[in-house]
Amino acid sequence: MFSLNDHPHRRFNPLTREWILVSPHRTRRPWQGQIEQPAPEQRPVYDPACYLCPGNARAGGVTNPVYDQTFVFTNDFAALLPDTPPGEYIPSGIQAAAGGHPLLYARSERGTCRVVCFSPRHDLTLAEMSVDALTRVVDVWAEQFDELGALPYIGYVQIFENRGAMMGASNPHPHGQIWATEHLPLNVAREDESQRDYLAVTGRSLLADYLAIELERQERIVCINDHFVAVVPFWAVWPFETLIISRRHTGAITDLAPSERRALADILKRLTTRYDNLFQTSFPYSLGFHQRPTDGVAHPAWHLHAHVYPPLLRSATVRKFMVGFELLAEAQRDITPEQAAERLRSLSERHYRE
Repeated sequence: MFSLNDHPHRRFNPLTREWILVSPHRTRRPWQGQIEQPAPEQRPVYDPACYLCPGNARAGGVTNPVYDQTFVFTNDFAALLPDTPPGEYIPSGIQAAAGGHPLLYARSERGTCRVVCFSPRHDLTLAEMSVDALTRVVDVWAEQFDELGALPYIGYVQIFENRGAMMGASNPHPHGQIWATEHLPLNVAREDESQRDYLAVTGRSLLADYLAIELERQERIVCINDHFVAVVPFWAVWPFETLIISRRHTGAITDLAPSERRALADILKRLTTRYDNLFQTSFPYSLGFHQRPTDGVAHPAWHLHAHVYPPLLRSATVRKFMVGFELLAEAQRDITPEQAAERLRSLSERHYRE
């Protein structure tokens, strides 16, 4: 008889409408691939060479204030600029492709990028910060979402954190980024369409219905509180990927009541602590919130959630690469979401370094 835990199968992601190949039997194969060396765990409370620490000069020549809590500044080397002139690139004589766009086509993109230093302490991570300090970070995210989303040329605000050099973080100081864009990014646009279509057909939130299934089945839930749930999604691609979903159907962090913001801080601390405890290391990941667009139009289909994508597979030195079949055909994973959830759920919420 077919078994999700034993036999190859494909799972459907209703948010992006993509498929993921799951091959649970492959977890028994030996590993002879690349071995990464873990980064040193000990860092000072203050690093005079760090361009994000309080009072230090940044790479762009600006000196940070001596901040004592969360600190935000515009990225000195921003990927998006607010003064980009509007324009299109369409070479003459180029035929139109399906959908009406030319085969060679580009258009300008305005925006801005900000850096959020979570703490003045150089040695902390989200997992090692207090819930009070993390609640302040959530409040700053909400303030930035409101401020940037109110700009007339901004259509979407992407809040995210890259944790660890393995995920491209250029500095170990606890920090994240906010990129505000003129148009909806590709992955957000896919989720936007899926959620709108689901609401039109059912009259309900896609993620609210999905969360109800997870709460009933209790197979993939990692941790939970009164306002948020962290779950390994049924369609997870990364080995220990998780999805943080608000229990109330709301579209953005700015809609959260003070108790809900604190609950979000609580679930972030509990989940990231479990990640660190999994392999007894400062766990690398990319974390990002998906929220309603900021184009001034109502978006009742949008349901606040965050994706967490960690690359580690078997240990602190073995990571999952997106290569071969995954780059050329479709995403594939070996460990099932149910197995990943069980491993994360079984871990302590007391940080291994305490």
